[in-house]
Amino acid sequence: MMTKRNIELFSAGYPICMQTIELVNQIARPSCEVTILDARDIAVANHAKTLGGRTVPAVTNDGRLASRCAGRGPDEQTLRTAELGRPS
Repeated sequence: MMTKRNIELFSAGYPICMQTIELVNQIARPSCEVTILDARDIAVANHAKTLGGRTVPAVTNDGRLASRCAGRGPDEQTLRTAELGRPS
């Protein structure tokens, strides 16, 4: 039985956030459950902070911030390095 990866994408509705949503949807596998969260909500922002997210967009994979996301936004290689596109 395949375990689903829990992918959380923290967005604030900015164009870079929307581009990241498109990218995640392109490379995520069926084994990924992608959840888009509105970082403008204080509870969501606090949740992102507990996971190490300090900027948007931020992407987590099973509760771990995708490497090198902070500061410039995630790119495809960063997300693949974080195993977003790999089956579980």
